[in-house]
Amino acid sequence: MASVRVGSVFGIPIKLGTSFLLVFPVMAFLIAGQVELTAEMLNRAFDTGIDPGPLTDGAMPWALGLAAALGLFASVLLHELGHSLVARHFGLDIEAITLWFLGGLAQFAELPDDWRHELWISVAGPVVSVALGAVFYGAVVALPTGLPALRFVAGYLAVLNVALAAFNMLPGFPMDGGRVLRAVLSRDRPRLEATRIAASVGKGFAVLLGIAGIFTFNIFWIAIAFFIFVAATGETRQVVVEAALEGLAVRDVMTPTAELDTVSPDESLAELLERMVRERHTGYPVVEGEALVGIVTLEDVQRVDPERRDATLVGDVMSTDLVTVTPDTAATEALTALQREDVGRVLVTDDDGLAGLVSRTDLMTVLEIAQTGRSRALTRRAVEQ
Repeated sequence: MASVRVGSVFGIPIKLGTSFLLVFPVMAFLIAGQVELTAEMLNRAFDTGIDPGPLTDGAMPWALGLAAALGLFASVLLHELGHSLVARHFGLDIEAITLWFLGGLAQFAELPDDWRHELWISVAGPVVSVALGAVFYGAVVALPTGLPALRFVAGYLAVLNVALAAFNMLPGFPMDGGRVLRAVLSRDRPRLEATRIAASVGKGFAVLLGIAGIFTFNIFWIAIAFFIFVAATGETRQVVVEAALEGLAVRDVMTPTAELDTVSPDESLAELLERMVRERHTGYPVVEGEALVGIVTLEDVQRVDPERRDATLVGDVMSTDLVTVTPDTAATEALTALQREDVGRVLVTDDDGLAGLVSRTDLMTVLEIAQTGRSRALTRRAVEQ
């Protein structure tokens, strides 16, 4: 999702998605329009004795809506920090926390392998939300009755944080409850099987939530259902790939240097484009002598006007910010690097320089072969039984 970094907390980048910037004023508007109903609900739930009259005068509803919306997204941020700090405790890297229109999303560089770690990471966010609910409830009790606006916001956030924890614990994988389910299933099952079961439960939940959203005209429920369904499918695919690549090193899947086509930095882009057509490659390592100096792709060529490609050299447009791995790197880590950097290939280097290249195509070919082998093994096992 498109986002902008606004700072960091404990060294973790905090980003705002463009959808957050759109939904935030909508949330403030919705809260402002329901101040009287919310105050009555808080009076029934907590016996707060809030008089809604002064809260509905003039610009007060809009101030309350803005304060409550800010508090809600701050609570979501703390929820995601709960996940992130526990994940960091178990040695996982956190790329960023992004706030968007459905709440927050902590992006991990990799997923936990140990089911116990995933269990603790998954429950950390809801635990933080419940704790925040208790803190805000304590504020409602402690604040004097002469401050109805502050008691209103505190009571509203107390309810929403508990609701946030409860909703996240529903088995809608990859929501927190779905991840807890996968962690529990992973105790005595392979991770792939546990993921498939949890994803199936999550998709079923998404379908029910989507249907409920349609009948109640609740666009947020529909959006959440769509996100759960797509995310469950995507994460299942990710685990399938990781299972297929398990135990393989980059040297097992890379194209070695001896079979690799390279280019010189002194080659023109027109010549390079002819090679791309002839050799059907869209990316080449750039080598000067025996030294690796960069990488050039079709996208680099396309950024130069056709009239200037004869006079423009590879060295003028190549990228020197290289994404590299070693031959001993796990193939799953190479896949993670491809996805994290959003590139089509990574260079493989060792002490002697360029050792090879591994591309998405290489990894997908290995995946296809592994899945074919797995299917045959399952067929043979069924026949034997």
